[in-house]
Amino acid sequence: MTRPLASGRPRRAALALIAAAALALSGCSAATGGGSSDRGDSGSGGGITVAGTYAIESLDPDSPAGGGATGTQLASQAIFSRLVRPRPDGSLQGDLATVWKPDGTASQWTFTLRQGVKFSDGKPVTADDVVASFKRFIELKSTNAANFTGYTMTAASPTEVVLKAAKPDAAVPYKLAVFYVMPGSLTGENPAFFQNPVGSGPFKVEKFDPSGTLVLVPNPGHYGGTPQVKRVTIRKMPELAARLTALRTGEADLVWGIPDDQLPELQRDSNLKVETVPSTAVFTMWFNSSAPALKDAKVRRALWQAVDFATIIKRLYPQTGTLADAPVSPVTLGHVPQEPVGHDPAAAKAALTAAGFDFSTKLRLQFANAEFRPFNQAVVSDLQKIGVQVDLLEKEQAVFTKDLLALNWDINFQQLSNPTYDSANTLGRLYPCAAKRNGYCNPELDKLLAAAGASPDKDERVKLYGEASKIIWGDAVGMFPMAVKFAYAWNHRVTGVTPDPNGLPDFSGIRVSSS
Repeated sequence: MTRPLASGRPRRAALALIAAAALALSGCSAATGGGSSDRGDSGSGGGITVAGTYAIESLDPDSPAGGGATGTQLASQAIFSRLVRPRPDGSLQGDLATVWKPDGTASQWTFTLRQGVKFSDGKPVTADDVVASFKRFIELKSTNAANFTGYTMTAASPTEVVLKAAKPDAAVPYKLAVFYVMPGSLTGENPAFFQNPVGSGPFKVEKFDPSGTLVLVPNPGHYGGTPQVKRVTIRKMPELAARLTALRTGEADLVWGIPDDQLPELQRDSNLKVETVPSTAVFTMWFNSSAPALKDAKVRRALWQAVDFATIIKRLYPQTGTLADAPVSPVTLGHVPQEPVGHDPAAAKAALTAAGFDFSTKLRLQFANAEFRPFNQAVVSDLQKIGVQVDLLEKEQAVFTKDLLALNWDINFQQLSNPTYDSANTLGRLYPCAAKRNGYCNPELDKLLAAAGASPDKDERVKLYGEASKIIWGDAVGMFPMAVKFAYAWNHRVTGVTPDPNGLPDFSGIRVSSS
């Protein structure tokens, strides 16, 4: 999931970070007035307006085109239920499932379903609905379905479903954080259904405009109780100035992904509460190891050594960025700190020269979304200081994603979020030879990742992912500059906000006061 996601930059130069999880981000439309039809009552139990960075272009979390998008994931968790869902600290809690247990090899998982749960149309949620939803999830081949290739689900009884993995997989419950349950009658892509979808989550859809607005109202039949907030309006406000103005004037009640240069002013505003939280996101700059100029790990390592990431982060992200110490964030299961890569441009140039690097080669650094432009410009500047030529290519999201998968780049920048909080979704999915995501292939790494994914012992999994990270880090499969924090701000009349590490806040616990 992308959009990640899932930060500071020069004033007015960039948008904000959200995270994401994966590879697709969305965007567009501007803010207008904020009348009562959007805001709901301003008194106790009233409505709130959320100013988002990215458009919610689809409400279908299984859509091949946009199911992995951050906006879609934000909407989906409000409208639909999952078997399990992560808490902000990364631990799992039951949603439709109350108990989940593996067999002795972790290749078969049994989920006991919560009884009495109903869809928003009043029909009961059954084991057959769960199975049919999983079948649709796999058949549509969305970004998130790649975690379940060869997996099957069956209804063992009216109260149990069984998920059979293609191989031992201890990360199954975490991976299911991106699997949503819908009525079993839903098959294939069905745009009409998702204009006003039926779900069993805490909210229902009152209005959906893919160009920029989603209005949610409480689902009175939700098993966890009816949310106290009367209405949640999520409005697309891509321009930073518009979002922050809306927050200060009360047109918006909650925003996140705020750049560092704007945080001090918001923190001085007594009408606002500002909080930053560690996220699952890491700035990730893969090298295309299949490119002739980048086949040698010594070359890749030297390029990393040439960039002064500590100074770049201090200048652009003083509150929401820290030097990463692993390919995954500290809140991800499997995070093990690695030896820092020190900045030494002289040593970097010497290493490149010794490795026979052709300084006339132009490396293509691709990224999407203007919010990341200042960071990548700074990287290019540092590389140019040692004579490395770089073409900085800012691409539209669709073009970026197409070129990413085609390896049509030499250095690829992404803010990689991890909505599952488990390294199986990042290290295990993106770095094996079979993934073909960055031109790197190492059979030893494959063995470690397979063993980590299969082990039912949590400590053993962390150890194995640490060994895998050491290879990824040491061979400089990419540069891993920064672990990201997300900055949230909300108006004083709003309580119950729990900042989320994936940029996917839960609105069901929010309350609105009249003061």
